[in-house]
Order: sequence, then C-alpha cells, then structure tokens
Amino acid sequence: PPFRPSGRKDSLRKRRESRKRRERRVLAVLPLAGGRFLRPPKGGHRKEGAIPSSRELERRYSKTAFSLWAWCKYHESVSDTTPLLEIKNLHVSAGGTSILKGVDLVVNKGEVHALMGPNGSGKSSLAATLMGHPNFQITEGTILYKGEDITKMSPTNRGKNGMFLAFQHPEEIPGVSVIQFLRQALSNRTGTNLTVMELRLKVSDVMKELGMESSFADRYLNEGFSGGERKRNEVLQMAVLEPELAILDETDSGLDIDALRTVAEGVNRLTGPDRGFLIITHYQRLLDYITPDAVHIFMDGRILESGGPQLAKKLEEEGYDSFRTALTQK
Repeated sequence: PPFRPSGRKDSLRKRRESRKRRERRVLAVLPLAGGRFLRPPKGGHRKEGAIPSSRELERRYSKTAFSLWAWCKYHESVSDTTPLLEIKNLHVSAGGTSILKGVDLVVNKGEVHALMGPNGSGKSSLAATLMGHPNFQITEGTILYKGEDITKMSPTNRGKNGMFLAFQHPEEIPGVSVIQFLRQALSNRTGTNLTVMELRLKVSDVMKELGMESSFADRYLNEGFSGGERKRNEVLQMAVLEPELAILDETDSGLDIDALRTVAEGVNRLTGPDRGFLIITHYQRLLDYITPDAVHIFMDGRILESGGPQLAKKLEEEGYDSFRTALTQK
C-alpha cells in the first residue's frame, strides 16, 4: 500500500503549507506599501503615508495570524530608504558663541558629499558635533543616523555604531603602537579579537597600497609622523574599522600632490553602496581625484548652496567672494 503519513505528521505538513500560503499572500502586497518605517504616535493615529503595522496588514490582507518572518522581510525591504545621515536645523554653540546656525543635510548610503568653505566657517565644528564632542552644545535641531536620533549619544557609541572621523590634526599617542591601537579599536568597534599577527595580515595589503612600510605598524601612533604619514594612517584606520559613515576633516591639508593622490586613491577604494562619505575641504584639488555626488558651500555656520561637482569648479573659478555676496543679501 502507498505510504500514508501519520496523523501528527499530516497535521504538521498542513500547518506548514498554510503558513507558506499566508506568507505568499502577505509578500504579494508588501511592495505596494512604500514609504519610511514610522512608529504610530501616541493615541494610535498613524500619519499619512506611514507603513501599516503588522496588525493592520493582518486585518487588511489576511484573516489568519501574520507571519513575523514576513514582517521582518518587509522591514528590511524598506529600511534602505532611510538616510544614512540626516541633519535637521542644527544649531550649535561653544563657549556661549553661536557656531552652527541651522544646518540641514542628508547623506544616503553609497553617496559622497563634499562640504567646502573658508577658514572659520564652522566646517570642523560640524564634524566634531557629529561625533559628539563635549565642547559643542546643540541648542536646537537633531542628528539622525540610520533613522535613530543620536543627538545625545556618546562619542564611544557613535563609533561603535559605525561612524568615523578622520582628524584634521591627528594627535600623538606615545607608547601606543599603530598595530595595537588598530587592534583595540577594531575590538571595540566589532567585538572581533584578532591577534597582532592576524591583524598584520589583514592590513598588510592596505599598507602597501598607501605606500606604507611594514615597520610603520610598530611605530608609536603619530609620534614623529609627517603630515602625509598622519593622513595615510587615518585612511588605514578607516580601512580596518570599515565604518558606515566616514567624515574626513580636511584630509588634504598639508599634503603634496603625490601624497594627496595616494590618500584619494585609498578613499576611493573604500567607497561602496553601503558606506557614505562627508568630505570637508577648502579646495577643488582633492575633488580632482574623488568625484562627489553632491557639493555644499558652507559659510557662516550654514549651507548656502548645494549642487553637483560643477559647483566645486565654479567655486574654484570665482572664489568665495560671490557666495559672500549672497550671504550678505540673506
């Protein structure tokens, strides 16, 4: 006689088939509900355009229990629409002096943004504020990173969550070798505890690409480093830590043309669909090697104008004077 499953096995098979049918029905309608994931505000009323909750989807499209797996798949499908970094009306002061005066900026995954402005315009202050420097007080506005409000988050947690700042003037740390610093930083960032030998193998190719000798890893961090070596070291750290958002604060300052090209090539190798860059610079020359998706002119603590790469060329030709005229008119 043909094999007939037992009653218990038959019941399990029917439940699995029923669950698959439910998931197919749910997944068939998921692409129809676009927009960002928003939690319903208190009171139970949803904003127009918000993604319906699992309970609402169940009520609309299924009379049976909603699949948690399908909901997670749906949430993953719409999470890509959330900006990597979103700055909203950011006002910052330091020592009682207003520095940032209403900054609005959105950086998505896979994008490279260039922030250009003269000395004293507040560019480095913005970078420090994004990383949570305690000397800068946020008086108004918010900073969202991957949709989460990090305005009050500590610098340590920002780093662990994938934010990275390449300093304009990296500090010397005598007694701590480059390789030990990278090992500890990687452990704090990802929880990965590599041995020194394992880390040497991991970074050896990157060091060669950056024109760094293998003995560089045993030197004390930035002690006696030239300007070019310090900037290469910052790019090396970025390559090892693999951040999701990299902020480069005037990485091109103090570099000769060869060092600038080497650093730019290192940055270009790290660009990708899952990483965003905010590059702060004075001059067009860095952008000759790194092509940005957007350029922002930053003066007097705010963004005056945004555009494509051609905006940087306009700045190179006309200087900041033309933008200062627009600033006085505002």
